[in-house]
Amino acid sequence: MKTLHTERLNIRPLRLADAGFMLRLLNEPSWLRFIGDRGVHTLEDAERYLQQGALENYARLGFGFCALDLRSSGVTVGMCGLTQRDYLDSPDIGFAFLPEHAGQGLAFEAASAVMQDAREALGLRRILATTRLDNQASQKLLLKLGLQFERIIRSPDGSRDLQLYAWQASGS
Repeated sequence: MKTLHTERLNIRPLRLADAGFMLRLLNEPSWLRFIGDRGVHTLEDAERYLQQGALENYARLGFGFCALDLRSSGVTVGMCGLTQRDYLDSPDIGFAFLPEHAGQGLAFEAASAVMQDAREALGLRRILATTRLDNQASQKLLLKLGLQFERIIRSPDGSRDLQLYAWQASGS
C-alpha cells in the first residue's frame, strides 16, 4: 500500500499505532449512527479491529481503508478507502471523519484521490458505496464523486435498508 497525497492530506495505510485514533472514531456518535457499533471499546479492541480489517485487507486484496493525516500538522482526522464486502460484487468506498474535521471538503478530497487510484493503479472498472437512508451528507458526496444511485438493498444482518451507489467505467 502506497501513500497518496492531496493538497491538504496524506492518505496512508493504517497501522497498529493508529489504535487510539480508531478507538475514538469508532465511538463517535456519527459513526455509531451511520455506520454502526463495531464493539470497539478498548485499545486492544481497536488493535484487533485494525488487524482483522485494514491490515488483513492490505495483505489479501492490496487495498483497504487508510488514515487521513493533515499535511500541515500530521494530525489524523479521518479515514477513507476501499474494502470488499461479502455481500457486494465490487469493492466499495467508505469514509469517516472526527466531527471537528467534518464539513471542510476533506472527504471529497480524500475520496477523489482514492477513486482515482482505484481506477488507475488497481484498474477497477466498478466501485460501489452504501449509505443508510438518512445519511444525506454521504449521499450528496457520493453523487459529487460521480457515483449514481442504483437501488435499495437490505443490510446483511437484515436490520435496515441501505442505498447502493455505483460508479462504472465507460464501456463497462
